[in-house]
Amino acid sequence: MHRRHFLTTTGLGLPLLGSTTLFLPRQAGAQDTMKPPKPSQLAPELVREFVRVGHNNLPEVQRMLKEEPGLLNASWDVGAGDFETALEGAGHVGDREIAEYLIGQGARANIFVLTMLGHTAIVKGLLALYPHLLRSKGPHGLTLLHHATRGGEPAKELLEHIQGLGLTETKFLMP
Repeated sequence: MHRRHFLTTTGLGLPLLGSTTLFLPRQAGAQDTMKPPKPSQLAPELVREFVRVGHNNLPEVQRMLKEEPGLLNASWDVGAGDFETALEGAGHVGDREIAEYLIGQGARANIFVLTMLGHTAIVKGLLALYPHLLRSKGPHGLTLLHHATRGGEPAKELLEHIQGLGLTETKFLMP
């Protein structure tokens, strides 16, 4: 007796699982109705522009994000393994207003942006757990020290902490 016939005629396992489709092999050419279709890629020029305005133009960031919400975490391939989001652009130039707006919209923050924003407890905790992050490189090879410097007064404690840990370079050369 085939598994399908056995399961459908005896009802074994149905009370627990509710359906035999979990056990049945997929039919050739059958569409997966459980998964929504994958959205199309964003135009690279659009992503590039969003990352560019993310460095210093909050009204344009807001306008573009309203028109295309998928830009929120979009990453521009600058080249040579250097990727950047609008949030990261705001982070390395020290634009707190844009960074906080994007995070408020659900953008994924990283240790570099959190350093610029002066989130001392979080960054110190991450560095305690993963000391090698001290020498990690953000977009354009910029270090935590660079981001702490760009953070101004709110990041002053982190700046001193990072310097105390021995980081003195604000930028590493890209490979």
